This record gives sequence, C-alpha cells and structure tokens, in this order.
Amino acid sequence: MNVIEIRPRGFCPGVYHAIQLVEEAINNPQVRRPITILGMIVHNRHVVDDLARKGVVTLDDPTKTRQELADQIQDGTVIITAHGILPEVISSLQKRGIDVIDASCRDVLRTQQLVKQKLEEGFDVLYLGKEGHPEAESVVLLSDKVHLISSETDLNSLSIKNHNLFVTNQTTFSIRDLASLRSAISIKYPKSVFSDEICDATRMRQEALIKYNQGVDLCLIVGDPRSNNSKNLVKISEQETHTLTYLVGSVEDLKPSMFEGVQTVSVSSGASTPNYLTQSVIDYCRNLN
Repeated sequence: MNVIEIRPRGFCPGVYHAIQLVEEAINNPQVRRPITILGMIVHNRHVVDDLARKGVVTLDDPTKTRQELADQIQDGTVIITAHGILPEVISSLQKRGIDVIDASCRDVLRTQQLVKQKLEEGFDVLYLGKEGHPEAESVVLLSDKVHLISSETDLNSLSIKNHNLFVTNQTTFSIRDLASLRSAISIKYPKSVFSDEICDATRMRQEALIKYNQGVDLCLIVGDPRSNNSKNLVKISEQETHTLTYLVGSVEDLKPSMFEGVQTVSVSSGASTPNYLTQSVIDYCRNLN
C-alpha cells in the first residue's frame, strides 16, 4: 500500500512547552503536591493517561468553566493548560494559597492581549471560535463586549450598535471557515477591523493537507475527538479534498475493513498528537497487505 506521510506532525511548540512544564513539575520535589491540571493539558487522552500514571490529577468537565473547576481545588499546585485562562482564575487560586504554573500557549496569550487592547480602545470584538472550547472561553469571558461567532447563524442573529468592531479568532480555527466568516462579516459590518490569529502550526497542517491530500483513496487523521485542530483537519480533508477520512485516536482504532479497495492512504495528525501514535498508524498501513 502506498502511504503518504503528511508533515508537519507531532507536537506543536505550544503543546511541547506545556507538557515540558508538567514533566518539570513532576520531577521537582519542591513543587507542592498534589499537582492538578485545570482541564486537559492538551486535548489528547493518551497524554492525559500518561500523566495520570505519574501521579498528576486532571480536573476536567466540559460542562464547567475553568473558574468552577478551580473552585474545587483546595491545595497543592495547579497547572494552567495550553489553551489559556482568564487572569481572574489565576488570581483566585493564588489568593487561596495555591501555587500556579501557567502553561498557556504564547499564541493564545498574544490573542488575549490583543482583544484586551481593542476593548480598552472602545471596540466590540467578534471572536471566531468554537463554543465550549477552553481557548474561546478564556477570551469570550473577558467582557460582555466580546461576541462568540461559531457559524453564520451566530452572525446573522447578532445586532451590535457599536460601529467600532474588531474581528479575531481562535488560534486553532479552520482556515476555510475563517475565510468564509470573515467574508460574511465584511458584508454585514463593512468597517470591521480584522486580525488573523490562526497559529503557524495549525495553518501549516491545514495547508499541507490540502496540498498533498490529492489522488488518495483514504485519509487518516490521528488525533483525539476532543482536539479541535484534529477535527478541523478531518473537515478540511472531507470538504476541500473530497477524501474519505477517519479520525483515529491510535492504531487500535484501525480496522482492515477501512482499507478495502484502498491503494493510497495519506496520514496526518493534530498538533496535540504524540508522534509515536502517528508513526504507529503509518507503520500499520505500510505493513498492511
């Protein structure tokens, strides 16, 4: 079977930095225990399970805000995930004597600072992102003048009197969805000011998928179902390259029936997927007769 390995793959710099901070905390006896991560450090179950075996507690509930999760913690050290968080959550933890390690991605922090600046300048902010995603939460809850836009339906239902509108986005947003929503916003609010905040790791993966996912019978995206950037790769593969695509967490999700009639398969992965998981999928495909 012909296998096309689409690069880049493996952890992006933000994910690598976050996991490195957790490992350093684990290996440092001076870090107060228990070590609790506020949400999944990155959206990958294999990473979370590996840290659990090392004694790290992941406090995660998609139905609760980061503040609500933080209120459950009584002592020890809390690690903020790569997705960012409201500064008020960190302050509330520190006021209760809990140590905090901030593993927020620098790209996420930059977007937060940009939104704060525009709010101070009197803008309303249209934030293009996924509802319920922790990165989106960390921006949308900054002010009631930040409006989450996940689809054109959200945009159509929006009514803003402020003529000063600033438009930005979640760093892991789909480049195709971003272009479509920006176009629709330009029509409805032609004086809007735009800033594209898709991070390089997300953009490079999506563009590489469009470029190299041509003439293949099947595409495998290795990633967690909770990973927004992984699911966006699936969406782009299906909608932009019109390829049969599966999101798989690991080689354990592969079945021989997936490959019936397949001569060429492409493999890509989300930015929060460990490289060994992707390599095992590639090896499986290469060894499949």
